[in-house]
Amino acid sequence: QVQLVESGGGLVQAGGSLRLSCGVSGRTSSNYVMAWFRQAPGKEREFVAAIPWSGRSTYYAASVNGRFTISRDNAKNTVYLQMNSLSAEDTAVYHCAAGWRGTTTNIRMRSTYDYWGQGTQVTVSS
Repeated sequence: QVQLVESGGGLVQAGGSLRLSCGVSGRTSSNYVMAWFRQAPGKEREFVAAIPWSGRSTYYAASVNGRFTISRDNAKNTVYLQMNSLSAEDTAVYHCAAGWRGTTTNIRMRSTYDYWGQGTQVTVSS
């Protein structure tokens, strides 16, 4: 069993930055892929970024590529999402996710992930 807890959300002005954290507890392995998804009211949950628990690859949605950075600290069992140049379209609840079965082809799919955090609200004022 794996538990994920997000933190770091809040209210920020357009053009500003936030860093989200996802604390991971329970049973994990080097095969996990960690990801961030977001969901705005009335919209589908969409992929934001992903990173394997080991290895060097990272993956981003086109809408955030160049502005957001996903990273991890394995010793602290924590995954981060650094968000820069925020705009109102980034307003959403951001969820951390973990999955056993991530591959290059399915890493952006919601169904790949087995565990989900409850989310943290990010609101960007314009």
